[in-house]
Amino acid sequence: MQIAVYGSSLLSSYWNGAATYYRGLFGAMARRGHQIVFLEPDAFGRQQNRDIAPPDWARVVVYQATPDGVRGALAEAGEAEVVIKCSGVGVFDDELLVGILNARVVDAVRAFLDVDAPATLAELRSSDGHPLRLVLPTLDLVLTYGGGDPVRDAYLGFGAHACVPIYNALDPDTHHPVPPDPAYASTLALLANRLPDREARIEEFFLRPAALLPDERFLLGGSGWHDKPLVNNVHAIGHVPPAEHNALNASARAVLNVARDSMAAVGFSPATRVFEAAGAGACLITDAWEGIELFLQPDQEILVARDGQDVAEHLRALTPERARAIGGRGRARILAQHTYDRRAALLEQVLGDAVAVRRARA
Repeated sequence: MQIAVYGSSLLSSYWNGAATYYRGLFGAMARRGHQIVFLEPDAFGRQQNRDIAPPDWARVVVYQATPDGVRGALAEAGEAEVVIKCSGVGVFDDELLVGILNARVVDAVRAFLDVDAPATLAELRSSDGHPLRLVLPTLDLVLTYGGGDPVRDAYLGFGAHACVPIYNALDPDTHHPVPPDPAYASTLALLANRLPDREARIEEFFLRPAALLPDERFLLGGSGWHDKPLVNNVHAIGHVPPAEHNALNASARAVLNVARDSMAAVGFSPATRVFEAAGAGACLITDAWEGIELFLQPDQEILVARDGQDVAEHLRALTPERARAIGGRGRARILAQHTYDRRAALLEQVLGDAVAVRRARA
């Protein structure tokens, strides 16, 4: 299949947590023989902070974040059999959504890929005139990278013809064990950009245990924390390029995952960081959310915390030997059940079925 994808960025993870997902999923689709065109705007400094060069498995089109740039990008869909508009492009999202419906590829499957479904659904509930809500019945398919049955049922209730979760996963060639790096040595490490709908949870699950354990070293990676008041044993190191994620994950005794408010409320939405850290063999501690056991078994393959006190208690009891054992079991589970090759096999089937239905109607 020829697949055109309009997303935030494939080339840069700068203020763009979906980059790992896009690279893993569409890279796996390319390995299965599909042709990928990824179209991303020159916005938010991402092109000036690229993590990778354009890969050989995709044609990447960078367009200007202007009305003319958007029109040109929409024309690039060409002969695509599948056109996918992702959520959270950040500029001209509504114009792109409407534009893929009016594109000249009249027989193409049109899909919406939601990388933040709980937040998107909250917007749909609050606005009868939301552009996505208006066009949902005309799209062939909604894809989400999490949310399970609650998200699927909600999208069907808003008029979507079909909704299929394609969860985050692991690319073992990208995220894997490496030797520890003393620069990233810590008792607990967290990679998370500073976002309004996650900051309070990070204060509870990361900053509170740091205050409770003043003799331990806590490492905070991600953008936006430079002016946040932090206790002395928390070291904010700013944006960490993906090429350094393995070293960070392998150097901390434990790695913390903190879900955004909406994803924690809905559940079934493991972040890319979960799979990255597990792939590197890290011992994961996560805030509690429904559906964890579908991906990793609590107390055996991952540790679950209800609040910051729980995080502190886990760290007090976590010997290096136990941390390695939990990390090893978690990595084995992810490799066996949650790789992007497996996700791509599902996506290939879903898109192939949609293309077949389109052709039959034509």
